Amino acid sequence: MCDLHDQHEHETLAGTGQPVLSRRRIMQLLGAAGVTAAAMTAEADPAMAAADSGPAEAAAYTAPDGLAEDSPAKQAALDWIDANASRVTGLNSEIWENAELSLREWKSSLAQAEFLERAGFEVEFGTAGFPTAFTATFRQGKGGPVLGFSGEYDALPGLSQKKGVGHHDPLEYIHDPFAPTYGPGHGCGHSALGTAAAAAAAAVARAAREQKVPVTVKFFGSTAEETLIGKTYAVSKGVYEGLDAFLDWHPSTANATGWGTTTAMTAVTFTFLGVAGHGGTPLGNKSALDAAVMMATMSEFLREENLAPSGRLHWVINNGGDIPNVTPEIAEISYYVREGSPARVQVLLDKVIAVAEAAAKASQTKVQHKITSACWNQLPNKAFAELLHENMRQIGPPEFGADAHKLAKELQESLGLPAKGMHAEIAELTPPNPVFMGGGSTDVADISWNVPTVSMGAALAPIGTKMHTWSTASCAAAAPGQAAVVAAAKYLAATAVDLVTQPERLKAVKDEFAERTEGVKWKTALPDGYEPPMYEPPSWFLKRTGQKWPPSNITWPPKRVVSQEKFASLGPEPAPQK
Repeated sequence: MCDLHDQHEHETLAGTGQPVLSRRRIMQLLGAAGVTAAAMTAEADPAMAAADSGPAEAAAYTAPDGLAEDSPAKQAALDWIDANASRVTGLNSEIWENAELSLREWKSSLAQAEFLERAGFEVEFGTAGFPTAFTATFRQGKGGPVLGFSGEYDALPGLSQKKGVGHHDPLEYIHDPFAPTYGPGHGCGHSALGTAAAAAAAAVARAAREQKVPVTVKFFGSTAEETLIGKTYAVSKGVYEGLDAFLDWHPSTANATGWGTTTAMTAVTFTFLGVAGHGGTPLGNKSALDAAVMMATMSEFLREENLAPSGRLHWVINNGGDIPNVTPEIAEISYYVREGSPARVQVLLDKVIAVAEAAAKASQTKVQHKITSACWNQLPNKAFAELLHENMRQIGPPEFGADAHKLAKELQESLGLPAKGMHAEIAELTPPNPVFMGGGSTDVADISWNVPTVSMGAALAPIGTKMHTWSTASCAAAAPGQAAVVAAAKYLAATAVDLVTQPERLKAVKDEFAERTEGVKWKTALPDGYEPPMYEPPSWFLKRTGQKWPPSNITWPPKRVVSQEKFASLGPEPAPQK
């Protein structure tokens, strides 16, 4: 190993004399996927440096006390949530029943917006040009901090599941004799996510009005989180400017917060164009599906020598043809390329693009690619996480009843997991793992580089399960999810009130943000000239929300993708046999 120096290299763990290494230093020593030590410095990769968790102090760290304080405003917010718990859980159930996909959350966005209108918010649809995105604003008095809450409401394809059923039983089964499938479902719990955030925003507004506390509360109803499009594009258009702090949560299998980071990500779709023809006379046809399959196969060979432990590369063939008897003329394959920073994503993405070009050349097809979304790694905030964690401890875990644990254990047994039930405690606050091993991505990350942001998880799904599963959909609006949505609303509301009533807490959060972002200039990872994908809304939705179609930021109708390729040459006709 080469002798590399880092700002934390010579620090020691208190009382032990043992060296303490930062995440960046350890990744240097591990030789992260062939990236040189110089590439891991703050100068070369400022995004990873700024998100560094600091010294690996897990053995010495103790979460501070005395940050979260009782106040009449906080009690008023928590009382409002308790008094309106049935409305809150009812909204969660309504959005769960809708189960609408990204960019098409017509009913769900309206339900969430109307909930906030009844709480005294002014609502405006069409944020950043997205029909189902909206911004809801409440102002009390003059001055005071401006706090933002994050709302989501999109479901996932293929994860339909009956509510509260402990085995796989799709609510919507789509019969097709050649390709049976399932309808959409809230397998990531966004029905609860947006609901709890809306309830927290409404509770803070109510408390501010009662206690005459100056504050501006902004709720951002965000479309298409599952495709990481809504917030990344909105940030690039300045939607989140002017906020003092931003509070975020996500359904989880545990009740926890922290100051770790996430992976940056670019989503890209490759379209191969060939020539169709009869499958029984295939000579000269050009199969776009062959190209997609070759690309998928070749990209798998990147894993051993080009993919670090912090990276992820996953794909799906969106369009592979319709019937075996017609050579597919068009085929599409989409990739999510993840790494520790936008710069590291770009290195891996360039290799994936090279694979696509090789597949096109080998299959005699043409290829084009389009980046559909791109986000940064999340910027952590330790001071914010510590404040949120103390509020979580003071409020306590979600109130899971016997029915919640029963469903959780049934699901665990159905999935071959230990029957441990729900996570019914608040996890200890601990420093992030000093070695960043990658993971998921979020479009909240781009917000975090523009305003101090905190994220937390509340247990909505059973211990040991995962998000993006039918089992999560089973829980989201059943007993586990309804307990989680109320608890999450309280955690967010209590923390927000502390930021308003304790200026020193907000100052600490903002000071850390300023320190981490010093010398780092955020720039959207979306390409120049990017136009977000959209679906044309139904006329009733446009009328209800006062919007016109199309918005000014997209080309409509979109440019058609049509193959103009020619049959492949087979060379001169062979001479007839004599």
